[in-house]
Amino acid sequence: MTTLVARLTGATPRGAGLLRYSAWDSVLVLLSFAHAGVLLAWPSIPVIALGLWWNANTVSHNFIHSPFFRSRVLNRAYSLGLGALLGIPQSLWRDRHLHHHGGQHRAVRWTRDMTIEAGVILLVWASIVAVAPRFFLSVYVPGYLIGLGLCFLQGYFEHARGTTSHYGRLYNWCFFNDGYHVEHHLRPAEHWTRLPARAQPGARHSRWPPVLRWLDHCDLESLERLVIRSPRLQRFVLAAHERAFRAVLTEPSAIRRVTIVGGGLFPRTALVLRRVLPDAALTVVDKRADHLDLARMFLDGSIVFRHETFDPAVPSSADLVVIPLSFTGDRDCAYRTPPAPAVVIHDWLWRTHARGVPVSWLLLKRLNLVTR
Repeated sequence: MTTLVARLTGATPRGAGLLRYSAWDSVLVLLSFAHAGVLLAWPSIPVIALGLWWNANTVSHNFIHSPFFRSRVLNRAYSLGLGALLGIPQSLWRDRHLHHHGGQHRAVRWTRDMTIEAGVILLVWASIVAVAPRFFLSVYVPGYLIGLGLCFLQGYFEHARGTTSHYGRLYNWCFFNDGYHVEHHLRPAEHWTRLPARAQPGARHSRWPPVLRWLDHCDLESLERLVIRSPRLQRFVLAAHERAFRAVLTEPSAIRRVTIVGGGLFPRTALVLRRVLPDAALTVVDKRADHLDLARMFLDGSIVFRHETFDPAVPSSADLVVIPLSFTGDRDCAYRTPPAPAVVIHDWLWRTHARGVPVSWLLLKRLNLVTR
């Protein structure tokens, strides 16, 4: 068991000084103190829930695998502090988590350290109840339970259908490379700063962070059909996309021919570009003939419809190509080698690009402009 724990925690001291593995761990330590400060300054259900979820999957998770300090006393003191902050005995979670990595499913053996940490947490909770019982029941407890629920979702979707990674830059910046989960399971002892260098080509991955990974099972076509049935949603979608297109297309006079990929169902892009680029010739390309039939109900006869599959690797004669969020082809190919002088790619909000603008925070979408 000692060998297993050493392998899973990366227990190989490097360098000298207060920190055991990397100076970057000081950032996590400082952020844990910042978390405590925010919790004291603005105690609310969202702060409690989101703080618990974020800390448990960043600071606490990395501390479990690679205790930050060279001093055992400092590591014990920090573990007690994290437990009090999160309401989770760190020794208990460490034991369960390392069994998870080792593929072992057995009952936890209660230890002296777990008892001390649980006692500290109960003391903190009792103090809150004594000072503000109503706050504890109506704010702290709901926030705590929601935070645990988010942690459950995080853990479930990181391993549902097999261990899965997420390589989005924003998530991995905010969560200190937690998205490299396949890589983490292959090398549990690897320090979080080195996980990107261990990225596995062909590893199972999702475009969604873990707590949003249920969206992998959502059907964007169903959402489009919902918009078709609601004039209010149509107005909202059109207004949001028109603002974004006007912001991203800064030289509209240079665009004379436009190819809109996947413009069937509710053809918002064609409707918007008819206003933004009134003199441009628009062509809608869709591999579904029934989608094109629906689009014709919203568009006039000046727009050309083509029933075919779009390949971003084939150069287009258009000045502008627009690729939808629901595109199932090689989206990255359009980023690497644009098929037209200008390509606007509908993408998720966190897929940032140097020349991009948000469509709507509610829709989680942005428009990214790529040029040759």
